[in-house]
Amino acid sequence: MSKFNVFITRPVREEIHAKIAEECEVDMWHTSAILPPIAEKIPPLDGLMTYGHELVTPEMIATSPNLKVVSVVGVGYDHVHVEACRERGIAIGHTPGVLSDTTADMTMALLLAASRNVVPADKHVQAKQWLYYDPNILWGYDVHHATLGIVGMGRIGYAVAKRALAFDMRVLYYKRERRHDWEEELGVEYADMEQLLQTSDFVTLHVPLTEETTHMISKAELELMKDTAILVNIARGPVVDHYALYDALKEGQIAGAALDVTEPEPLNTDHPLLGLDNLIVAPHLGSATIQTRMKMMTMAMENLLAGLKGEQLPYAALQPNLSP
Repeated sequence: MSKFNVFITRPVREEIHAKIAEECEVDMWHTSAILPPIAEKIPPLDGLMTYGHELVTPEMIATSPNLKVVSVVGVGYDHVHVEACRERGIAIGHTPGVLSDTTADMTMALLLAASRNVVPADKHVQAKQWLYYDPNILWGYDVHHATLGIVGMGRIGYAVAKRALAFDMRVLYYKRERRHDWEEELGVEYADMEQLLQTSDFVTLHVPLTEETTHMISKAELELMKDTAILVNIARGPVVDHYALYDALKEGQIAGAALDVTEPEPLNTDHPLLGLDNLIVAPHLGSATIQTRMKMMTMAMENLLAGLKGEQLPYAALQPNLSP
């Protein structure tokens, strides 16, 4: 029996590769430094595993008549053209739930680093400028007993709220569908977007990327925020208008920001944001721990193998009708 043809867009752990290779002919792009040539690889494929946010376009899908499944190593799948897959009956798998706590940890890491000037402090010491104790440098902002506004109260937002409450923070949240059960369970407070932005000392973003959420934080929204507020985006880069953010940070309209995601990703090396002292930019590390990435690869492998066999994906984002 011939094996399925599969392409994996970035290196995965050896044990994951070996397991897939038991049932598939595997072509894996062996570097993360150069973008994989998906358009060249996809025509003969039965299955595609994307480990990154490389675009899977309708044009690519049209060239691959045997494609049965696109398995995403990640929870977001906005880089895969869902309608083109739906029309062709191609399944899409993702890895929900497993990365919520890890991404919430990263949210708090960015929030704390931005509020307490951790990155500028390290640069100060590394540049050999710390010659004596100076009590008047690098003052930050208290996190404890401050107000946190969470935009997008899903699994990750819920996990962030639990962590924030351990810091004795007041937690506001904005979500299209109000969660009275979480308000009762956690003691968080619902607020509309305007109230949340005006009231919060810290604002964290956890929404999916859609037409509605693209540039949902732009000039008007930033103008509502306190001049002492800090913005953290760990959702998707286009949720924030980067040029509006640059102006707000440059002019002191808000105190600081921390981004784990950008638009484009990565930022161009000459992007004006990169010259700001009150901004932290991380290279999309939200789920980047050994334990979580291994779980994600395992889930993506299970989705891939199920989709190739025409079975129900265990973690489906899009599941075509299965044959009886």
